Amino acid sequence: MKRKAWINPPNSHLLKGGREGFQESISMKLEEDLYIYLWQDPGENNCNTYLVRGEVTALIDPGHLQHVTSLFRQIEEDGISTEEIDVVIVTHGHPDHVEGLQAFLEKPVKIAMNQEEERYLNGNGKFLFEMMGQSLPRFRIDFYLKEGELHLGEKILNIFETPGHSPGSISIYWREKKVLFTGDLVFYGGVGRTDFLEGDPRLLIRSIERLSRLDTETLLPGHGEIISGREIVLQNYEFIRQSFYSYL
Repeated sequence: MKRKAWINPPNSHLLKGGREGFQESISMKLEEDLYIYLWQDPGENNCNTYLVRGEVTALIDPGHLQHVTSLFRQIEEDGISTEEIDVVIVTHGHPDHVEGLQAFLEKPVKIAMNQEEERYLNGNGKFLFEMMGQSLPRFRIDFYLKEGELHLGEKILNIFETPGHSPGSISIYWREKKVLFTGDLVFYGGVGRTDFLEGDPRLLIRSIERLSRLDTETLLPGHGEIISGREIVLQNYEFIRQSFYSYL
């Protein structure tokens, strides 16, 4: 769940989907082994989903359960069998990112989350579901993500613990591609909200500053359009500093 910026962000090179006609989400093949599924429906909240394909294929943030069938259809349209998915990674435990885990409970996949976020989800995090008139859905965690390297076959992703939006939020850096998955920490012209239980604006700022030092060519947020180009990514961080830090 995000907070939007209400002032104009910097001019940027935003990558948008190319399919004609309105769709709830659009898909793109960004690299040979990187696919993105951007949520587009302004009338309903859901997150962006990303797929890293390879010897071990990982899906990042499945989103709301009701949209997983559509997501699976798009993945299949991209020539990828959903049976290829080996690992499902959740950047944090808010409903619009984690609810879709239910679609994987009977599948032979490994599900991963930060241990602090699992604690939050079983505690204060469940109140977000209650706010939506739901109970905490079934989920399981097969292994925990912590600061350090995550090996997906020959691919190496770096996990960063980036609390603030939630206590156990993570971000993922693919150093080889200079790609950064930020979850709901950083968006184009905005930052993750901190007014939910256990949100912390000071930790949010600290986490953003950590990520801003990474050599990033492509920033893939949990919501909104992606940001392409190192200088544009840096301009976005500077815009966030000037526009949000004094209000957090």
